[in-house]
Amino acid sequence: MNPTGLPGAALKAAGLAAGAALLLLAFAANIMLGYTRVSFDDAWAAMTRYDETSMSQAVIRLTRLPRALIAAAVGASLAVAGVVMQAITRNPLASPSILGINSGAALAVVFALTVLRIESQTGLAWAAFGGAAVAAALVYALSALGSDSLSPLRIVLAGAAMSALFASGTQGLLVRNQASLQDVLFWLSGSIAGRPLGILAAVAPYMLASMLAAWLLGRHLNLLAAGEETAKGLGLRISLVKLAGGAAIVLLAGGSVAVAGPIGFIGLVIPVVARFFSGLDHRWMVPYSMLLGAVLLLVADVAARYVILPRELPVGVLTAVVGAPFFLYIARKRRRIV
Repeated sequence: MNPTGLPGAALKAAGLAAGAALLLLAFAANIMLGYTRVSFDDAWAAMTRYDETSMSQAVIRLTRLPRALIAAAVGASLAVAGVVMQAITRNPLASPSILGINSGAALAVVFALTVLRIESQTGLAWAAFGGAAVAAALVYALSALGSDSLSPLRIVLAGAAMSALFASGTQGLLVRNQASLQDVLFWLSGSIAGRPLGILAAVAPYMLASMLAAWLLGRHLNLLAAGEETAKGLGLRISLVKLAGGAAIVLLAGGSVAVAGPIGFIGLVIPVVARFFSGLDHRWMVPYSMLLGAVLLLVADVAARYVILPRELPVGVLTAVVGAPFFLYIARKRRRIV
């Protein structure tokens, strides 16, 4: 019995409302804080009565607002991808960065940029989707080999192996194309600075559809998390659920990499935090993860602006600083599973 006296659903709904309020605060902070600070009045004016002659309002409209939208979308997408991936694999260490999905998408984007000379935002988005799909298929194939197929340990090892392979391929492409090195290097570290809003527009429909699909799959993911034998006994079509979940993961992770590069560990950290508030019901865990993932990347992006002033740290570096110790903690805590 919870101390508030509220029913479980009402308490979770109140938590979502609090998360939405926290998201608004993080969004406002992302717009207002940085090397060039702007007041709340200027920020409000830029949203309601934009004056293009005002420098502060121009900074908000042309730089800060697109950046905040990208951070929220990418953070939410990576978090939901992590939730679905952990449910499908029944592995608390699963996430797009740990299992090589981000690395595969990044390799495909770098190949499209440096070899195919694709510059259109839609083309890069589809390259990222394709790379994420290939990476997911390879990790699944490697994990399924042998008698102890699809165990948590095999999945993590296969993901680590593919991440290393894709990272080597990316480095090889950059070595052969020195002229593209500076343009790609900052993006590869995971950054939303200077990213055009147009590339978010190119992938946003797929992100939104995938997050909706993940929420609709919530009841099925609950059954899957209880064990495949139990799920089969209850009539769940496991292969169909895994296929739908895998497609959502590919679109969410691939779209995020296309927009902001391979930002790691959000898909690992946020599902664990969301589970603390939502419980084991994925119908609540997915919206909680959306909100908390967006908040985390918005806050991390603000912090990245202050670490090495007047320059800026890639936000992927900060998420790695937080996520790597968290990964070790989860791995140690779940060592009997892994």
